[in-house]
Amino acid sequence: MTPAEPPALDQVIHHPTRLTTMAFLAGCAEAEFSAVREYCQVSDASVSRIATALEEAGYLKIRKGAVGRRPRTWLSLTPAGRKALKNHLAALQAIADAAQAAGAEADRSDD
Repeated sequence: MTPAEPPALDQVIHHPTRLTTMAFLAGCAEAEFSAVREYCQVSDASVSRIATALEEAGYLKIRKGAVGRRPRTWLSLTPAGRKALKNHLAALQAIADAAQAAGAEADRSDD
């Protein structure tokens, strides 16, 4: 059994590392680039590509500055990014709920 029309997943954030990045940033106002890299356990290049893709989608803001003489980059979700993440998670939950219900129905029909 398949659902008639599955909920729409956001393809921009569906990739696991992008989703992890957005979920991490949803827990804070902003995070330093290195904190995101360490949490996601990916390379600088990966975080940079992810941040650029999410920024182009309007989901992430990149702020550059310095601490003393050392350059720093901070990442934060935009309001649109927070909404997109909320909608994506709701779609994932709806898919899981529908699949679980279909499985339970199939189990009952086997009796």
